[in-house]
Amino acid sequence: MKKFVSIFVVAAMVAGLQSGCASIVSKSNWPVTVQSNPAGAKCVVVKADGVQIHAGETPMTLTLDASDGFFSSAKYAVKCTNDGYQPSSSELSAHLNGWYVGNIVFGGLIGILIVDPATGAMWKLDETHVVNMAKNDATAAAISTPSLAKPSVQ
Repeated sequence: MKKFVSIFVVAAMVAGLQSGCASIVSKSNWPVTVQSNPAGAKCVVVKADGVQIHAGETPMTLTLDASDGFFSSAKYAVKCTNDGYQPSSSELSAHLNGWYVGNIVFGGLIGILIVDPATGAMWKLDETHVVNMAKNDATAAAISTPSLAKPSVQ
């Protein structure tokens, strides 16, 4: 009986030392392709704290952290401009990584409460983020309405 208890205690300790499930099979930063509709917009990606991460023309791919700290998902603002279109912005935010739930079976409390939240692996970003842009009203009106001014006669 003593041997059985010893084996059980050692097995429990080894199970408790496992790292988090999402940390094992996933990652904490993700490649994200930023696209705009229409393509070719000049976009700036800014962290929630106001720090600019990247500036470029769509489509562009960049690697972003999914975590903004312990148990905190990252949020980014994507601000785009394009000639003939109104400036547009949208929020890109991380969501819970499905592998994080695997801690219930494999990672235990250590994975749920410490490892995955600390490494940021509990969060995931989508592969693609699209910013839709609306035509500038003045440009759209000028294109669709011909000039009503009479030509001058000389």
